[in-house]
Amino acid sequence: MVGRRLPVVVALAWLAAFTGAVPADSEVVSPDSIPGTTKVDAEGVLELAEKNPELVIVDARIRQDRLQGYIEGSISLPDVDTSCESLARVIPRKSTPILFYCNGPKCGRSVHSSRKALGCGYASVYWYRGGFEEWKNKNYPYLKK
Repeated sequence: MVGRRLPVVVALAWLAAFTGAVPADSEVVSPDSIPGTTKVDAEGVLELAEKNPELVIVDARIRQDRLQGYIEGSISLPDVDTSCESLARVIPRKSTPILFYCNGPKCGRSVHSSRKALGCGYASVYWYRGGFEEWKNKNYPYLKK
């Protein structure tokens, strides 16, 4: 059985490494930190939003996940649609502070988006690792369509 699963594991690793895409049924654990970003928790999100009215909060989840709810004021830009061009359309100034979040520590979408933003030259990138899971568990308000 192990021999039969190995090609699947290798294929998933290749898929994740070279495309940034991971099938929905595989478990992802995001890193503890992303070099170049500032990691914040739920309270850090609130503090940032209060202190910096220019902060843009980006929901990196796919649109289907956003139906569960989303942080008020966040814009939807799934990681699969994030590029230098798409970021420039919604955040033209590279000095604008940006915060990325997704579903939580088992979601890699905000990791991919944060890295893409850094690669595009955005200078003030924040990462909310706890994501919507932590936000909802702390009973912070969110919107739902």
